[in-house]
This record gives sequence, structure tokens and C-alpha cells, in this order.
Amino acid sequence: MLDDEMTEVVLLDATEHSAMDRSESSETLLPASADVIVDLGTSDYDRRAERRESASEFVTSALAAADRFNAHQIVFVSSALVYGAAPNNPKPLTEDAVLRPDVEFVFARQLASAEELVDQWRRARAGRVTTVLRPALSLAEGESSRLATALVAGLGHRVAQVDPPSQFLHLDDLADAVVLAVRRRLDGVFNVAPDGWVAGERVRALSGERPRFPVPERLSEVVASLRWRFQRGPLPPGLRSYTCEPWIVSNGRLRTTGWEPTVTNEQAYVEATEAPWWTMVSPKRRQELTLGTAVLGSVVVAMVGAVLGQRWLRRRRVRQLR
Repeated sequence: MLDDEMTEVVLLDATEHSAMDRSESSETLLPASADVIVDLGTSDYDRRAERRESASEFVTSALAAADRFNAHQIVFVSSALVYGAAPNNPKPLTEDAVLRPDVEFVFARQLASAEELVDQWRRARAGRVTTVLRPALSLAEGESSRLATALVAGLGHRVAQVDPPSQFLHLDDLADAVVLAVRRRLDGVFNVAPDGWVAGERVRALSGERPRFPVPERLSEVVASLRWRFQRGPLPPGLRSYTCEPWIVSNGRLRTTGWEPTVTNEQAYVEATEAPWWTMVSPKRRQELTLGTAVLGSVVVAMVGAVLGQRWLRRRRVRQLR
């Protein structure tokens, strides 16, 4: 619960059930009424999967809590995943784009349905305001969800194929967007993302992935499938398309309200991932290391050649003596 400028706010995060369960203990902790309900739990994939709950079920409880507290505003944190990943997606996607979540990715479809339920709540009574935030892939050091970790693990690792551009939003910037939505009583849908995006090749470089070599297309698909299957952690069905096609979003509408990102895409990625040390080396130093490695390799080859040559000469002399 936050008390900001005389506005009573109730936060419903991934573990908050007291606001939805009117037990005796919850009544002593929560107010009788609230101005704003902030739903952070519906889009928490980890907790929903852990409790085997759907996003639609959680948002239904959040809306019931909003009615119980007589709230006039709901801030609903959704995800840019609802746009879906497709080769013909505009770069970037705006809030007016049609939602096309991957049919195999159940969680993204549930979030799209949850947004519809939130909109129905708004239209049910005059004067209600709903703020729907659609953040890009959100990361932070030690705070990234399993879903975000799985997506990061799949980005920039395709074999002999062009990688799509990506966006990485820092959780601090997402928190700032939530606070702004409450203070400014924002109404409507707003994408939350850093300025611009990171090209697929740059993501590959940051991840430390080795250069790609041309291979037959069919073999490339088999290798990619095997790599995806053995990535870290359980990967939700349908998630792979989000690593193969673009789904980057525009932050223009949110920027007009006064919000500004403080962390770049690359900074958020580097902070939240264990990037190999060589990705942090400057281009000049990397060139020096490459030249040094080449020279060392030439010396080793020369030494091996000399040793092999001496052995060959000795064997030849032995044969001649016989």
C-alpha cells in the first residue's frame, strides 16, 4: 500500500492475496477503500506457473478487489508479448497495432484476454480509468524472471540465420512508469521500452556467441531445435517464435506523458546477464589480442613443423643405412 499525494494505492503483486481474500487478518492490513489498484501479479509468469494459475484468473480477482475497494483506477502491467512476433511486424510496434500473440504461447494469449477484461471493467461504470502498460522484455541484475531468462538465452543464438532486433527494459524504468501512471492518472495503453533497439548481430556479440558458419538450411533447423531443447530451464511452448521474429515496440506515447528511460537496451542486457569477458573488450584491444593470437599460432605451427621435419629426416636416414 502506498500513500502518495493523498492517493490510496493497493499493490497486487505476485504473492499478494490478502487484497483478494477478505480474511480477518487482511481486513486489519488493508483499507476499506482505495483510489488505485496496481496489478503486478497477473503478468508474473513465474508465480502463475508455480501456482498453476492462469493470468485470466488472477486479473479477475484483481478486478473483484477493485470493486471491493471502490477504486476508480486500475494500473495493469501486461507485456509486449501480446503483440506476437512476426516477420511482417512494423518496427517499432505502436499501441494501435493488432494483438497477435503466438497461438502456442498460452501465457501471452491469457494476457491479451486479461487486457480485454480490464477494458470491460472500465466501460462498466463512468469515471473509471485504466492504465495498461506493455513493457518490453524486462530485466535487472538478480531480478529477472525465468521467462525473461529463457528469452535472453534464445536471443542471438540462431545458427546460420539472421537474428531479429531486440529490446531490454530495466525493471527500474518499468517501476517509474507505474508510479507515473498513478500520479498522472494515465488512461489508455502505453508501451514501455528504452529508446530504439539492439540489432541481432549486436545481441550475438554481447552474448559472446561465436561467429556463424554457413550450413545447409535443413541442418540449421535441426541444430537450432536441438539447442533450443537443451537451453537452461523449462521453456514455455510457443516462446521460440519470440526469438526468431521481431516484436519491438515504440515508447513514443509514454514519453509524451513525461516518462523517460534511464537505462539503455545494452546496459540493461549487460547488467542482467553474465556476459563473457571478451564482449567487454574494446575493439582496439580485441584486434591486438587477435593479432597476438595469430602470431602465437604461427609460432606453434612452425615449431610443430620443425619437430615433424626432424623426425622425418631421422627416419629417412635410418632407412638409407639399412
